[in-house]
Amino acid sequence: MKKRLLGRSGLEVAPLAFGGNIFGWTADQATSFRLLDRFVDEGFNLIDTADVYSVWVPGHRGGESETILGQWLKKSGKRNRVLIATKVGMELAPDRKGLAAPYIARAVEDSLSRLQTDHIDLYQAHTDDANTPLAETLEAFDQLIKAGKVRVIGASNYSAARLAEALEVSATNGLARYESLQPLYNLYDRAAFEAELALLCTREGLGVINYYPLASGFLTGKYRSAADAAKSPRGQRAQSYLTARGIAILEALDHVAADAGVSVAAVALAWLLAQPAVTAPIASATSLEQLSELFTAVRVSLSREALDRLDAASRL
Repeated sequence: MKKRLLGRSGLEVAPLAFGGNIFGWTADQATSFRLLDRFVDEGFNLIDTADVYSVWVPGHRGGESETILGQWLKKSGKRNRVLIATKVGMELAPDRKGLAAPYIARAVEDSLSRLQTDHIDLYQAHTDDANTPLAETLEAFDQLIKAGKVRVIGASNYSAARLAEALEVSATNGLARYESLQPLYNLYDRAAFEAELALLCTREGLGVINYYPLASGFLTGKYRSAADAAKSPRGQRAQSYLTARGIAILEALDHVAADAGVSVAAVALAWLLAQPAVTAPIASATSLEQLSELFTAVRVSLSREALDRLDAASRL
């Protein structure tokens, strides 16, 4: 499988990343192990998680996803075949949040322990921290890279202005820079990324590993009414896409998918892979059948006519 460079980092990633938010939530340990084995055996290599996954589940404290991923790494022996991406900054507890240097130093050790590894390939600021100077955050990340605990750093959920400022701080102070951005981006959610971030990432040579590429499952076509959305733990979020524009997007996806002989989800991902700024969308699956659907996207080549149809339906 042809891999893509993640920005200027030197890391080479397959064009689809696995979203680990499901580990320990909608996928138990055994299911997670099967999914991870299949993902890697198919030639994919980037697995994305975060220390905060899955704190939203009753009884969870965060770290559940990293823990299951670490158990799989130990059992499978496949650490050298994957790139592990995790994040820091979202609130785990009142005293466990943000991007201050002391907290980053503490959080990375916790993540390394749960992941049962001696280094993180891509360590990401999960969200901007306006209360901490960018120089402090970037210095802390730089120290982790020099210590060999982290290979590359990235940002998630940053505005274009703050990302540009962070890149300038790194350049001015000789610090490691963010080599990737993890934004919300899909056929429905286009405005925020395409307004300024896409151009900034392209100009500065940042990789883009966007989350919710299937709009919380809406772009798979399985949520076409409020009743459909009520059937799934993730369906509540999908309900927000049930608008006239959302239905128009689904109709365009249905048409293109029928012509291509693939699933609606595969077309939605293929559209993203055709966008110049995108490196590897982060998608999740809770069954091997769903995972196989995602793999199809990498082999789909959409015609100009198909791309135009999808663009017209989802135009900002």
